[in-house]
Amino acid sequence: MRTPYRKPGKYTNMKIDPLLTEDKIVALENKLKRLKEQRPKLAALVAEFAQMGDFSENAEYQHAKWQLRRLNRSIEVTKNRLDHAVLIEKPKQYDSIDLLHNVTVLVNGKEKKLQIVGPSETNPQKGKISNSSPVGKALLGRKLGDVITIILANKKVEYTITNIE
Repeated sequence: MRTPYRKPGKYTNMKIDPLLTEDKIVALENKLKRLKEQRPKLAALVAEFAQMGDFSENAEYQHAKWQLRRLNRSIEVTKNRLDHAVLIEKPKQYDSIDLLHNVTVLVNGKEKKLQIVGPSETNPQKGKISNSSPVGKALLGRKLGDVITIILANKKVEYTITNIE
């Protein structure tokens, strides 16, 4: 069976950011361990379905083979990510904003708590923003009391830094 040609998507060749916290590295190691534990069961399933005969019309075999390929790809990607990971050290100074700092800012009269993390760990609902986002870039290197004006969605927003932890 021939695989159809698919045009690469927008995010196909994006470079993965290597900056990871210790928690994220542990989570990736656990994921890799879990994936490796699944592999023998899936390989045995493929072998079992292969004994049923004609591969071209054996849907169970095709599906099991696809699952095994997908699992192998996940193992490969996770292993590669761990091999190239750069641990973000906990900050030692608090006079200017850097990665992993918890920053309290005043925006439109409301207080927001933000943490600057790498792009792969962002979670805006929890206040974790990327160091490569417009707000993250603007905050990096700033000091307590600085007022930053950022253009977001065609409007200017002022951020006043009130605390750095």
